[in-house]
Amino acid sequence: MDDDKISRREFSTKFLGTALSISFLETLLMGCSGGETLSIAKTNKIVDVKASQVLNHWAIELNNICGDLKADKISQTIWQEQIDKLFNRIELSELLRFIDFERLSDQFSFPNRGVNTKNVMFPKLDGLPDRTVFVKKIFGMQKGRAIVPHGHTNMASAHLILSGDLNLKHYDRISEDKTHVIFKPTIDRSLKPGDHSSISDERDNIHWFVATSDSAFSLDVIMLDLGGKEYGIQNLDINESEKIGDGTYRAEKIDVDTALRKYGKDHHQGTMRTLNG
Repeated sequence: MDDDKISRREFSTKFLGTALSISFLETLLMGCSGGETLSIAKTNKIVDVKASQVLNHWAIELNNICGDLKADKISQTIWQEQIDKLFNRIELSELLRFIDFERLSDQFSFPNRGVNTKNVMFPKLDGLPDRTVFVKKIFGMQKGRAIVPHGHTNMASAHLILSGDLNLKHYDRISEDKTHVIFKPTIDRSLKPGDHSSISDERDNIHWFVATSDSAFSLDVIMLDLGGKEYGIQNLDINESEKIGDGTYRAEKIDVDTALRKYGKDHHQGTMRTLNG
């Protein structure tokens, strides 16, 4: 699936569910249906030639790595490692100019709960197809707002902090059934501009971001329908988890409205409540 053919409503419904959720991420895949796009060719005049060449090569390499994952030529954890190396190589200030971040952020409309997004388009480059293998978005939120805790199936994504500060919690999904997910906490850290993280079915599958500065933005690289299977997103009631031993917990899957109400705004990322033990 390429990023011009993904249903906004389908992705929003999986992540959020109802009318509230659809408005919450109504622009998540806006550019995929002919909405807002950005041609970097129009803004490259503010990027020096050397930086532009580096960024162009970086964008092509990013698409190639994502193509390898889509074709099952590399594992999801190898993809995560390679994306980490790519993010470490890029100068953040140059990338911000490359995607015209100032323009995108100036036009940003923040929701009262959760996050909003804008589509990002790369320039036409030799070696880069018009439709990249991956979905590319900036996510933005106000202080105290969150990307609610959720897990993924048949997905991988990477997240580069562009501005602001966030707190991030990661968890490994051990198993799941129709109503619950068993998981183990893996990461709890603060993020600043230039920091990055990633998820996949194989590592750090569940994540939860909360903005701790007045606003915060990330560039997200998203891979869907891996292994030829339809992707899925499961919102989780992390702070009501049941401790089941060996450092693992069991959390209930919750609908989007509940997730937004409980975690979308001014929710403290405190210690998980343990119902047993």
